[in-house]
Amino acid sequence: MRDYPNTYYSATRRPASDHAPLRGTVTADVCVIGGGLAGLSTAWELIRRGRSVALLEAQRIGWGASGRNGGFVLQGWSEGLRNIEARCGRDHARALFGLSVEGVEIVRDTIAVHSLPGCNPTTGKLSVTRYEAADQLQRHRDHMARTYGYDFTYIDRPTLRGLLKSDIYFQALRDPVGFHFHPLNYCLGLADLVTGAGGRLFEGTAMIGMSRNHTPGSGGRWRVDTVDGSIICHDVVMCGGGYGGPEFGPLRRAFLPIATYVVLTERLGDRLSDFVATTDAVGDDRRSSDYYRIVDGDRLLWGGRITTRYEQDEKRLAALLRQDITGVFPGLADVRIEKAWSGLMGYARHKMPHIAKVEEGLWSCSSFGGHGMNTAPIGGRVVAEAITGESDRIRFFAPYGLTWNGGIFGPPAAELVYTGLRLMDFWQESRSRRQGA
Repeated sequence: MRDYPNTYYSATRRPASDHAPLRGTVTADVCVIGGGLAGLSTAWELIRRGRSVALLEAQRIGWGASGRNGGFVLQGWSEGLRNIEARCGRDHARALFGLSVEGVEIVRDTIAVHSLPGCNPTTGKLSVTRYEAADQLQRHRDHMARTYGYDFTYIDRPTLRGLLKSDIYFQALRDPVGFHFHPLNYCLGLADLVTGAGGRLFEGTAMIGMSRNHTPGSGGRWRVDTVDGSIICHDVVMCGGGYGGPEFGPLRRAFLPIATYVVLTERLGDRLSDFVATTDAVGDDRRSSDYYRIVDGDRLLWGGRITTRYEQDEKRLAALLRQDITGVFPGLADVRIEKAWSGLMGYARHKMPHIAKVEEGLWSCSSFGGHGMNTAPIGGRVVAEAITGESDRIRFFAPYGLTWNGGIFGPPAAELVYTGLRLMDFWQESRSRRQGA
């Protein structure tokens, strides 16, 4: 079992209990595999519905993408609503969008109701453009209000320049409902809720295989095996993310591990107001976007560079993202990077999560594609509702099944796509500059 990576979140994590590895055989109604936000959310939703749960985590609680991301909790999915509408129809898209908003409220309410420490939720997110898009943004604002009942605030260029003092930005839409927070502390708080309600969490315990007992009279129970033990259960929920291996079978063959990079700057003090004059999180709408927010009052936590290349050299990561920061705020060319890290996310080809019944008693709740802080919690709730027979809302994800990830050809093909998207961003921004906008 590896300790947490050297991130801002691990350095500021709340005190938390360690959970011993599994030894021997235990029984539970449900075995949840994966101790990130999806697994913890699923476990908590099941326990609240009266099911006994045993959760296996190969490393530490929140060790993967759930505990090292940008910390944005926002409506929507990794796939855009227009594409969802085209594939599923508008009524179906409305239902999926409503679920995504419910996911935001799950996190907000859980922090508030249970007074989870160290989460530091801060409301507001600016979606900015790096090219002239006033008409486009206002049309989108109107479409979201009219079709989905969701209100964004349009921000024109002069107003935006007062908030983000960069020549590179044009306009923005502000989400007044979404928020940003400390994702690792939320995961640790959720783990305490699970164990406090009787759930059993096992860290340092990788699943190495599973099988179903088809013997008459066995009830079709599942056996989930680890190196030193087993769990016997009625249902299994696979919640492994970008770090899941071949033991996840069809789920692993249906997503690609995609990397993103994050850095933390030194304290900027009063200098910060020369560049950023808002507590809102910020993300641009490029295909390969920058995203950033203020933490600890005067530091920038900055992420980006979505790629199939999993870079772990901290000096190289710092240099890459300092270049991105300087591209937006040239006056920060000398900023010192105090921490730099990367993480792997699970992306399906259709960019929607795998929330489904794979076979009798086997479920998936995974592949959130870099948009998991709201979608993993609602995914966990929907799966729990399906297992307990409370609802069939899981049906809304039926159009997005387990599609092959391309095998060995998947990563290079995905990298070619990302390269093409970055070129499209460059062309669009260059055209705006040439037009003198």
